[in-house]
This record gives sequence, C-alpha cells and structure tokens, in this order.
Amino acid sequence: MQMQTEQQSWMAKAVQLALENVLKSHGGPFGAIVVKNGQIVGTGSNEVTATNDPTAHAEVQAIRDACRRLGTFQLTECELYTSCEPCPMCLGAIYWARPKAVYYACTKQDAAEIGFDDQFIYEQIGVPLENRTIPFIRIQPDRYRSPFETWAQSQNKIEY
Repeated sequence: MQMQTEQQSWMAKAVQLALENVLKSHGGPFGAIVVKNGQIVGTGSNEVTATNDPTAHAEVQAIRDACRRLGTFQLTECELYTSCEPCPMCLGAIYWARPKAVYYACTKQDAAEIGFDDQFIYEQIGVPLENRTIPFIRIQPDRYRSPFETWAQSQNKIEY
C-alpha cells in the first residue's frame, strides 16, 4: 500500500499543477511531474497559449525541466506522472526520454470531451504521406544525405 499511496500523492501534484494552470489562465488543463528516487526532478504545465508554442505540452515541459536539472537526455531511472493520458506528440517525447513508467489520471476520451481531441493525429500517422491532410513532400537537394553520412562515420557521436 505504501507505493500506491506515494503514487497517489505524486499524481495529486500533477493534477494540482493542471488546476493551477487553469486558474491562472496560463494554458490548457494539463500538468506533469518527473520523479526520481522519491524526489520531483521536473515539472511542467501546458503553456501552449501562454508561449505561443504548440509543443509546450505539460509532459514535454516536465521532460525538458528534468533533463535540464539532471544534465541528461535520458530519464531511465525516472517516472512521469501526468494529469492526462499523453497525446501522440508527448508519447513520442516520452519514448525518446525513456522513463521507466508513466502514470496518468484522465484519459484521452476525457480530454476529447472538453475539446482536446487528438484522435485525428493517431489516424494521420497511418495515412500514406501523399494522402495526409497536411501535405508531406520530399525534396532532395544536392548532398541531402551528407549529415547522415557524416553522423554514421563520426567517432565523436553520442548515440541515443
């Protein structure tokens, strides 16, 4: 029961961040925290409208904060607590950050009911590039592969 109580406490903090964000009209109703060894190492709330940044979702903000504080781009020893099931963008960021677990409170269906419906993004992922609602058009200038070739041959790269 101790772990469950601790997890409930962390989730309550993420939900409180979301509520505070709404109350101060700073962005959407989403909050997230990153926890490592029983300590909060990153926090984030949705700042999309406050910063005019469509990537400023709570989970992304919390991941950025934790990585900055910990001096790493991997959160393998961390857990992420978020007030809502992550959207596709945040899901991608989470997998790149590699936390050991993600806990969420509200579902994507709950979010859709208040106007945050990301189902269309999930659907677009499976659509061929040429049929997506936003065109994805390949352009290949001279030496377009040179960054990849240089990376592949580099002895100084940090793999991730």
